[in-house]
Amino acid sequence: MPSQSPSRFVVGLHDATTLHFDLRLQFGDVARSWAVPKGPSLDPTVKRLAVPVADHGLDALDFEGVHAGSTRGTGAVIVWDEGTYALRSERDGHLSFVLDGEKLHGAFALTETGPRRWVLVKMRDEAALPGSDVVADEPRSVRSGRTWQEVARGEPGRSATS
Repeated sequence: MPSQSPSRFVVGLHDATTLHFDLRLQFGDVARSWAVPKGPSLDPTVKRLAVPVADHGLDALDFEGVHAGSTRGTGAVIVWDEGTYALRSERDGHLSFVLDGEKLHGAFALTETGPRRWVLVKMRDEAALPGSDVVADEPRSVRSGRTWQEVARGEPGRSATS
């Protein structure tokens, strides 16, 4: 399935009912989305729960800040990672894709394992890092350099001070 330009992906870190990561993949004019409670991993032995959520508009790929009127959590969102991706395969209950982001690189797969239950795994390739914990090692936004807590407090990011 050839495409004219690379599709975008974003991984947001969102303080809502619970702190979780949002994986968003651009498919045409929507962002298909999964909530990933523990975030992505670069270790191919680690399987991460991914719960599908409603498609979002493409503006969701650009949002970093605090959702106004949030009733649970602070509503703070950071762009934890972003870049482009190439879809390798798509069939019912399975997506395979290659990410080219700031933090995440290489092949990943999302596989449906039950109703509203998918698993996100890093494929074994040159970008795999067995034993690594990219979520703990790199907690800051790739856009502003802020943590979600700094966003919640309204602290300025790198770009606002440089």
